[in-house]
Amino acid sequence: MPNKVTIWKLRNNNPLRKSYINNNIKLEEFDALIKISVEMSRYLYPYIREILQSKEDPKKNPLIWDNFKKRFIALINERFNVNSMRVKKLINQTENDEILIISLLTLSLCISNGGYQKMKNFLLNF
Repeated sequence: MPNKVTIWKLRNNNPLRKSYINNNIKLEEFDALIKISVEMSRYLYPYIREILQSKEDPKKNPLIWDNFKKRFIALINERFNVNSMRVKKLINQTENDEILIISLLTLSLCISNGGYQKMKNFLLNF
């Protein structure tokens, strides 16, 4: 990626966003976005682990999971097209726990040495 503006423009290829632009991204750009995601998951791994542990044992520290869930929903409402049925499913309080856990587990599994390949295979088979 030559700069941050290029990354910002690639985000608009997501059909769930409010500012969706239907462009085909190149394979190199797709790979670069995966590499960025893997590196960010490595950076955020302690936080991801803490969130997953708080969901596993709600008595230990329920505030972490609740704060994460509220922030996730706030970001979805702010940036995504809330009229879309797929987005409505993401912000539905009763249905989104499973989606959040799967997303966090996928990110946490991508911190290993083969994380890039794991994430790429996951996304290509999704």
